[in-house]
Amino acid sequence: MAEKNGSQPSNLKRESRPASQTPPPPWRTEGLPQGQAPKPRPRWTAAVVLLVGYLLFFGLLTMQDRLGGPQAVSYTEFKAQVADKNVAEVFSRGDTIQGVLKKAVPMPGEQGRTYQKFTTERPTFAADDLLTQLAASQATVRATPLVQERGLFTNLLISVAPFLLLALFYVWIFKRQKSMMSGGLFGGGTSKPVEPGSIRVTFEDVAGIDEVEAEINEVVDYLRNPDKYQRLGARAPKGVLLAGAPGTGKTLLARATAGEANVPFFRASASEFIEMIVGVGASRVRELFAEARKVAPAIIFIDEIDTIGRTRAGAVAFGGHDEREQTLNQILTEMDGFSGHEGVIVLAATNRPDVLDPALLRPGRFDRTIMVHPPDRKGRAAILRVHTRKVPLAPDANLDQLAASTPGMTGADLANLVNEAALLAARRRQDAVSQRDFTDALEKVQLGAARNVVMPEDQRRRTAYHEAGHALLGMLQPGADPVRKVSIIPRGRALGVTLSTPETDRYGYDVNYLRGRIVGALGGMAAEQEVFNAVTNGAESDLETVTRIARAMVGRWGMSDRVGKLSALPAEGDPRMAGTSDAVLNAVDEEVHRMTDECYAEARRLLHEHRDKLDAIVKQLLLRETLEEPEVYAAAGMTDPESAKTGAATD
Repeated sequence: MAEKNGSQPSNLKRESRPASQTPPPPWRTEGLPQGQAPKPRPRWTAAVVLLVGYLLFFGLLTMQDRLGGPQAVSYTEFKAQVADKNVAEVFSRGDTIQGVLKKAVPMPGEQGRTYQKFTTERPTFAADDLLTQLAASQATVRATPLVQERGLFTNLLISVAPFLLLALFYVWIFKRQKSMMSGGLFGGGTSKPVEPGSIRVTFEDVAGIDEVEAEINEVVDYLRNPDKYQRLGARAPKGVLLAGAPGTGKTLLARATAGEANVPFFRASASEFIEMIVGVGASRVRELFAEARKVAPAIIFIDEIDTIGRTRAGAVAFGGHDEREQTLNQILTEMDGFSGHEGVIVLAATNRPDVLDPALLRPGRFDRTIMVHPPDRKGRAAILRVHTRKVPLAPDANLDQLAASTPGMTGADLANLVNEAALLAARRRQDAVSQRDFTDALEKVQLGAARNVVMPEDQRRRTAYHEAGHALLGMLQPGADPVRKVSIIPRGRALGVTLSTPETDRYGYDVNYLRGRIVGALGGMAAEQEVFNAVTNGAESDLETVTRIARAMVGRWGMSDRVGKLSALPAEGDPRMAGTSDAVLNAVDEEVHRMTDECYAEARRLLHEHRDKLDAIVKQLLLRETLEEPEVYAAAGMTDPESAKTGAATD
């Protein structure tokens, strides 16, 4: 679809508009006939409402003063009340007399109306001795007025005060909402981008994801040299989605992109847009994109976009007036407003690209998706070198060997590993981080911190057989991951651990390997059953692993002849909502039971046939508590795969 550049407003035109001109409506129009602009609807302004309210309030106050104040009477009526000794108090200022009667009397000339407070004017020609008459009637003559009547200015202040307080309250609410909107998005105060000079992250600080760097370099080149692309009619991608597992470096890559291009960088988490008040998130989105356009070229980075960008269809969809949907709609609208020449590029990161709304991923919004995978062995070594730039290393520190021992670890995991090793070296009062520090830190990260628990001897022996069962089956299974360490020292929630890691990075798993994983996971329970003829609850985590692998093999990966080559179990949610029938689900359950029963029988058979090897490993475990890879294979009388490889290379 061709883009209509004429429908996009210009910031310069808005700034140069005369003050008397009516501001444009908050929508875009196209194709209207000349001279037929939409007419604004008449509306009551806030000033008119305040004026009407003020006049009503002022009139009510004045009427109240008239009704509740002293009544004007003639001097003759006043003299009559003095003669009747009905005057209680009087006050005189000049010829004006105010007072209060002892009891109310009818108002002369008005039926049904009485008065008690009065005011009158004493004629200048009156020659009566008024003070003597008042004293004879026992009236009190005061020097202060009996009725403090409000003047016009006082009524004015009283009538204005409520509206003034109301206006000040709304101004305070508006400023507070504005500060919350800006502060919630950028961390408090006025929203400011990260200035180019303060960005310290470039592609030199990013390692292990070379293929991603090469793909995003096109964005950097466009921001640096836009004329080269515009000359050929090309435009930059409006949005780039970075998808990958947690800790793979998506945020770091976005910062490095802005740093490499030397442009302002706006960063916001999608969860910061969401508020209890509907509409605040959309307002924050408008503010964010407006700020980025002012300093373009710039990069906007939205982290965890799946928080607001989940699909709006399906059983888990939210309502049409939900704050998340309004915020998502505003993001889509803002990205549609790009012509591709503003120089504003939106980067977003997510761990769940499969749950994002299709409208967010279509061309013209997030034009491309870049998958950020965990690094391979070479990438892990490069990442370790980046994180150890400021860490003094001992001569025996071997980062390549450490990278080989950390398959599956992400950049965040490796950064944490280096930090743990540095903390260990500092506690040991060393001047540099040695290979032993890295090994101990890796053991702590992978297996958990050791607990000082004194176990009874029978419990230690049962735990030793449990872990030896895992280790022996891992060594007996063809193609299984080599056993790196076996320990009966309690760590975390476990009483013992067995660590097995692959020699190289694996990207696919066949049926034999997965069945071997199940057999090895059932080795602890099978060893307890073989030796003690009973099982304990120590196999809880093993059974969870077995169930997860078996259900995935049968229900998702098509590794069962009975269920067939179909995906019966979705990644999340009720499989029935995805169209899976009860008959298929029953078949999945039966196949999972059959597979695990066969693997358990295989584990029992192997342990029974190699009982001498099992007892030998247990003997060494009870003696030393922890066995490294060469020691485990030596105890079982088997060849260490690493030693065999080295020997073959030597021959």
